[in-house]
Amino acid sequence: MPQNEGNTVKTTARSLDIIETLRQLNGARLTEIADAVGLPASTVHNHISTLQKRGYVIKQGHQYHVGLRFLDIGDYARRTREAYLPAQDELDQLASETGQTAFLLTEENGVGVMLYVSSDDGAVPVDLRPGKRIPLHTSGVGQAYMAYLSDEEIDEIIDRFGLPERTDSTISDPGELHTVLAEVRERGLAIDVGGRLPGVTSIGTAVKNESGKAVAAIGIAGASGSIDQIDTASQQVKSTANIIDLRIAHS
Repeated sequence: MPQNEGNTVKTTARSLDIIETLRQLNGARLTEIADAVGLPASTVHNHISTLQKRGYVIKQGHQYHVGLRFLDIGDYARRTREAYLPAQDELDQLASETGQTAFLLTEENGVGVMLYVSSDDGAVPVDLRPGKRIPLHTSGVGQAYMAYLSDEEIDEIIDRFGLPERTDSTISDPGELHTVLAEVRERGLAIDVGGRLPGVTSIGTAVKNESGKAVAAIGIAGASGSIDQIDTASQQVKSTANIIDLRIAHS
């Protein structure tokens, strides 16, 4: 859930700004980084040198790039999530059965984060990958997770991020969102049409641990016309979640 941002360390923030800039620019020279973050080149060089020594930044030719050290840390972080290991095989099968893209999502600091993505060979691209961060309210899988948060937690997310409209179909009214989430909670399933990407339907449901707490959500997404039988696909998603629930309980 959202954290207190009042106490931050400027040096740490600057290093992170540099790393994020390197990712956005897909590598850059020192002067380009300095211009992008609005810092003197000498200051940026000090940060870069420290990050290089720790393996978080590498230099190729005249450009700096994000280092693979982050891969090790990211993989570790992903494996600490209860649903990650139990869900992989089941999501591969779900993607194959439905012909769509299947995925596992969790919430971190009020934002949805993709932990695992599996696409059938014929699936329509839906702009999803491990590590992708998405607003929870914009998709079926995000709404499926969000439905199991308290009203206070939901309002905290709305207060912090708002409800940005990604498409004309995105839920942008807090009252409407609470109504939708109550319905999702009642039927145990969320179906969203075009909330994140135009013409894309996503179906999601929560994954729970042995105490009944939602720890993640799974779902499928694809071009609206490619999901021929919504009821059938929804049942496949729910059945897959039930299997993952059992695997979590016995892991």
